[in-house]
Parts: sequence; structure tokens; C-alpha cells
Amino acid sequence: MTRSIYRPPWRIDVDVRDGVSPPASRAGLARAIAGALEAVGAPAPASIGLILTHDTEIAALNVEHMGHEGPTDVLSFPMLEPDAFYRTGPDDARPRRRSMRTPAQRRPRVHIGDIAISVERAIQQAEQGRGGHTGDVRWSPADELRLLVTHGTLHLCGWDHAEAEEEAAMRALERELLAAGR
Repeated sequence: MTRSIYRPPWRIDVDVRDGVSPPASRAGLARAIAGALEAVGAPAPASIGLILTHDTEIAALNVEHMGHEGPTDVLSFPMLEPDAFYRTGPDDARPRRRSMRTPAQRRPRVHIGDIAISVERAIQQAEQGRGGHTGDVRWSPADELRLLVTHGTLHLCGWDHAEAEEEAAMRALERELLAAGR
């Protein structure tokens, strides 16, 4: 069942698959997404799709879109190029918000992309103390799910962790956003 949650200027469409019981509220996850969008200078108004699913579906998506066997915790499917998100300077990892609205005009809502998260995987990682993307964080399944939502949103907005410097910036922003969302 899909439910649209409005966190102006963003709309977050949360789809919880049958049989999936998220350990965090839809509204709380939408707040986490909105916080990440604000922090990275996402265009506005815009929408994001969030699919909360199970290992079976995410494993199929992982094979189809990433060429990797087996389930993963989060997959992001960006619809915009990274340059759609303004940054304050070439060396500054903190973008500023880009508004697509001006007093003279109102632009249509753009779709930033979709995030798929295995709630089953998030719960397992948290319960086994393998959370936090480092594999050594012990916290609640709700905290792990909020991290995955934040992580997926940052990926939609052009953030990555392939290089050590990128990873350090992304992890620092994730920690900041999670602390602010408590």
C-alpha cells in the first residue's frame, strides 16, 4: 500500500509491501528523507519513492539492476544527474538547497528517484550488531532503517562512497542527519 507524505516542498511516496512490518513509522522515515534532501540542496518541489520490501524482492532487483546475486540492504535509482544538486564550492561536500520556485513562476514537481530497502535485512543487521554500514554498530532496527533511508536518499542526490574521501564525507553527513533527527 502506497501512502504519500508531504514534507513541503517534497512529496515522499512510501510503499510498504505486503507482509512487511517496518520498525519505524512512515512519517519518521519521510522526515529522514526530507532532512537529507534539505541538507544536500535537492531541487524543489520534488518527489521520491520509498519501497519497503523483503529480501526476496530486493535480491531480484539487485540481480536485475546491479548484476549482483543475493539480497542487499538498500538500492537507489536516481532520476536526476548529480549536477541537479548545487554545491557551495568545488571542495565543499555540503550542498546548498536549490529551489526551483521563484516568485514569478512555479515549476512542476520533479521526481528525484526511488529507494528500495529490505526491512528484513535492516532488522537482521541491527539485531546482529552489523549495522551502521560499518558492520559494527549495535542499535535498534528503527535506527538502522533510518540510516538506510538517509543513505539511499544521499545516493539519489549524487553522493557516493567509492573513494575514501567521498565515503568520509557521506558517513559524516549521515551521522549528522541521524543525530539531528532524534
